Amino acid sequence: MTVASPEFLSRLVDDARADGVTGFVAAAVVTDADRVLLVRRNPEDFMGGMWEIPSGKVEEGETVLQALHRETAEETGLIVETVSGYLGHFDYPNSRGGITRQFNFAVTVEKTEPVVLTEHDAHQWALPGELPEVSDAVRQLLAT
Repeated sequence: MTVASPEFLSRLVDDARADGVTGFVAAAVVTDADRVLLVRRNPEDFMGGMWEIPSGKVEEGETVLQALHRETAEETGLIVETVSGYLGHFDYPNSRGGITRQFNFAVTVEKTEPVVLTEHDAHQWALPGELPEVSDAVRQLLAT
C-alpha cells in the first residue's frame, strides 16, 4: 500500500480519532542535499519563536495529502512534486485545549528556492545534527 493510497490515509485519520485526537496537521519534511527546511513561528503566535517543519491544519473535506500540498505552498511558496514516504506522527496539545496529531511526510519539491514565507518570520536550511530551537518531537523526527 502506498503513502498516497486513500486506504492508508483514511486509516491514519481513523486511528487518530480512535486515540481521541481532535485536530489533524499535515507536515512536509523538505530536504535539499543533507539539509532540511525549517520555518520559525512568529513571536506572537502559539509557540512563538519555535522552529518547525512546514505544516498546517487539515481542513474539513480535505484529505491529509491535499492539506500537505496546500499548506506547503501557502507557507513556503514551494510546490510539492512527490510524496516519497510517511515518516510517522506525533501528538501535541493545541491552543484550543485538545490534542492535535501531526502526520509527517518526506517530500520533494519542484525547486528549493525561493522560499516565500507568509505565516512565519524566518526560514533556514539546517543539518539534522545542528537544529535550532525545535520541539523534542521534531528533533526526534529529523534524527531518524
